Amino acid sequence: MPSVVLLFLIWVSSLGAQAPAVKVFGDVPKPLVLTATELAAMPRTKITASAHDQTGVYEGVTVRELLTRAGVPAGAELRGPALAKTVIVTGADGYRVAFAVAEFDPAFTDRVSILADRRDGRPLPENALPFQVILADEKRPARWVRQVVSIEVRPAP
Repeated sequence: MPSVVLLFLIWVSSLGAQAPAVKVFGDVPKPLVLTATELAAMPRTKITASAHDQTGVYEGVTVRELLTRAGVPAGAELRGPALAKTVIVTGADGYRVAFAVAEFDPAFTDRVSILADRRDGRPLPENALPFQVILADEKRPARWVRQVVSIEVRPAP
């Protein structure tokens, strides 16, 4: 009988566990909640980037891809009021960084930004899981948000 109780407790505790996911929401036509499995199935990009004197090969989905799937205009369609939109990336610890929406658009910049889930072919380090925003060619990694839980698009005030 004790093993039945133990199995029941394990089952009950697993009900509250949720798969890692990132929410893309705000001023977007198609809000998204994407699990790690769904992100792994999307087009992947690898970038080599350095932080704190360590270089790694990060792999994930471009932030632009996520914004496109949420319906944020890109390229020639990204103009006027849409150019004034802000993208707020938030980590599980409350750390937040703001970007201009054009910072993620290849029509405006050659810099690649990804929502990474792997580094050097392995899962991210424990302190960055499940996802981390990585910006190629960033001089300081202060905008590399770890433990990303949401990407919010906001209109200009």
